[in-house]
Amino acid sequence: MKNVPILHWQKSSYSQEASSCVYVAATPRGTIHLRESEAPEAILTTTPDRLRPLISHIKAGALTQGQT
Repeated sequence: MKNVPILHWQKSSYSQEASSCVYVAATPRGTIHLRESEAPEAILTTTPDRLRPLISHIKAGALTQGQT
């Protein structure tokens, strides 16, 4: 059996109480997992180096809902 780490999910500090929430978990090897409260079975996996630019774009307002 493959050694699967137990993930300790944390709610994003940017998530509001009544809205959809984003959860983040990190593994000992540095992999980052993301999931959304409305579809917790859908988990995105990435690394800090790949996640950093996405977060920077979001904070800068470069990715807003409705953009094409």
